[in-house]
Amino acid sequence: MEELFKTIEGLNEEIIEIRRHLHKHPELSFEEVETPKFIASFHEKLGHEVKTGVGGNGVVAYLKGSHDGPTVALRADFDALPIQEETELDFKSVNDGVMHACGHDGHTATLLGVAKALNKHKDELHGTVVFIHQHAEELPPGGARPMIEDGALEGVDVIFGTHLQAQMPLYEINYRTDALQASSDSFEVTILGRGGHGAYPQDTKDSILIASQLVSNFQQIVSRRVNPLQSAVLSVCSFEAIGPYNVIANTAKIKGTVRTLNEETRALMEEEMLRVIEGTCHLSGADFEFNYERGYPVLINHEDETNFLVDVAKTVPEVKEINETEPIMGGEDYSYYLQEVKGTYFFTGAQVEGSEEPYPHHHPKFDIDERALGVAAKILAKTTVEYMNKNK
Repeated sequence: MEELFKTIEGLNEEIIEIRRHLHKHPELSFEEVETPKFIASFHEKLGHEVKTGVGGNGVVAYLKGSHDGPTVALRADFDALPIQEETELDFKSVNDGVMHACGHDGHTATLLGVAKALNKHKDELHGTVVFIHQHAEELPPGGARPMIEDGALEGVDVIFGTHLQAQMPLYEINYRTDALQASSDSFEVTILGRGGHGAYPQDTKDSILIASQLVSNFQQIVSRRVNPLQSAVLSVCSFEAIGPYNVIANTAKIKGTVRTLNEETRALMEEEMLRVIEGTCHLSGADFEFNYERGYPVLINHEDETNFLVDVAKTVPEVKEINETEPIMGGEDYSYYLQEVKGTYFFTGAQVEGSEEPYPHHHPKFDIDERALGVAAKILAKTTVEYMNKNK
């Protein structure tokens, strides 16, 4: 395994170069054109079998080892965000209003580095590696499900993946053997009141007042209807009612998100929201429209595969700390893969050295420490080889 690590170390500069190229040329979810071409070309030059247009803009590449064994999938996402970059990086985005502000450029560079390293050791591989390069993670319904439906997991026995974390110390690894990330649902409520003159509120059904009461009433769902031992988040993130200063708006619209860590609580939240909306509007005689969209499901890691990866991570020299983390309420469509096959998803620390308060993900000044790419590459590569050796 020492030789594999040396191979990856020898590729570090190339991995960073790839990350910087991708960072400079980001593409939005479902609009990726040049990025999948770049990824496919890289694999083709290595002699890998490549499928493009998988589930939309996805790319899947295959490396068959010289010996029989299990099929291990590794996944990285490659879409960017609609954010205007405000960093001073030499390789900052040249695409106006589009930025890699979540580390997907690093994920892709890492996986391509792993592909090249494992290719150099293919004579020692007992099985097949499937490199899943996924589009559109940032925008539900996401790219994972259509890629799965298009055969990305066909024949796969296990899947591994990582997310670079800019607010987590470099050389630290976080994992969890159960629910790691929350389901991510969205909702929109339109209050259909009756507008009128601001001087004569008695003649109206004030949509703004009703929507304001609804925002407040929603908060009682988590505090009074959800089991305190379960986690749930209900956030109203948008409130819109348009009109001049002296007109009570005819309609008001609120939008937001719901996050939970199990399907029972998820169903309860949707049911209770409808009940609260009906009650609030009934008291005021207003009508409503309620649209609840289920997004990504809860990301639940498999225990044995998680523990296996953790044991491998302990052997990577650069890794200084490994922690079992609490769940986070952010969503991730990697969850769909784990509903189909066994596997795990973990976090790799990528905090920029010297930044006491690093910019968070999805911030216009977001950045990562590129040394994290090599750490992630070593863990993914060695996990792949060790899993093959154990199950050959």
